Amino acid sequence: MSIQRIVVALGGNAILQRGQKGTAAEQMENVRVAARQIAEMIAAGYQVVVTHGNGPQVGALLIQNAAGAGQVPALPMDFCGAESQGFIGYMLCQCLRNELAARKIDGREPVCVVTQVLVDPNDPAFLNPTKPVGPFYSEEEAKKRSADGKEKWIEDAGRGWRRVVPSPKPAEIVERGAITSLLGSGATVVASGGGGVPVVRRENELSGVEAVIDKDLAGMLLACQVQADALVILTDVQAAAVNYGKPDEKWLGSVSVSDMKRYASEGHFKAGSMGPKVEAAVQFVQRGGQLSVITSLDKAVEALAGSAGTRISAGQ
Repeated sequence: MSIQRIVVALGGNAILQRGQKGTAAEQMENVRVAARQIAEMIAAGYQVVVTHGNGPQVGALLIQNAAGAGQVPALPMDFCGAESQGFIGYMLCQCLRNELAARKIDGREPVCVVTQVLVDPNDPAFLNPTKPVGPFYSEEEAKKRSADGKEKWIEDAGRGWRRVVPSPKPAEIVERGAITSLLGSGATVVASGGGGVPVVRRENELSGVEAVIDKDLAGMLLACQVQADALVILTDVQAAAVNYGKPDEKWLGSVSVSDMKRYASEGHFKAGSMGPKVEAAVQFVQRGGQLSVITSLDKAVEALAGSAGTRISAGQ
């Protein structure tokens, strides 16, 4: 197995860790740590495409929208998604540039592409919004905001009321050609952050929609469309596990697609955490990718070499 081009999907903890306020300094320091690990992958000979989450950042922008609504017009979610891609991309590119320079690595210029991802306007997800976004509000405020029927709000686990939006499946990376050209020049590309900005095409024109695309599935699509050899999904645990958190917990190493699908059908991977990562990893291999890896940030290089993490391939 010869792995050269990889898509690295950074988990949310790579940018903002639990318990942090989300200051610029906190986020920059977290990104600096992530950039060191990505630079190690590049130093090991891999060409890297980076994608990342943006949930907390978009949530913060929605709070800023609400707080400033009396002074400036609030921006829709597609604008917030694009804005977060821009400033997270700025942090990643600056930190990567510094780390590559420290290692005297030339020819891997970091660049961010604010990415649109095409979705089907007839996706059933638009009829059943399920993805919570933004801050928690009181029931009174939620009812006021949903009175005109344009927004759907739900009570979320006793913590308050949150807006929910559709989560359609990603169909196409709009900037695929530009990303591929940049990779051909040797660049290290940051793309499709937060699942990309969801857009639909009507009468050959694109327009943004109020939705959130699952970042792991978008990362999988990105990896397929740039013809990556491997998809590396980084999270806050060393690997995927069966019976996670139980006395008979078992960390998974090298696993076939068929075995991983069986474990998923048995309910080992929770929908809100490991489930989407496993689904994306399996789909990438099923669509022709050589290898999918699920591991923690500090184990990525070892996992690519075969000595850490969960490694999913077509068969044993």
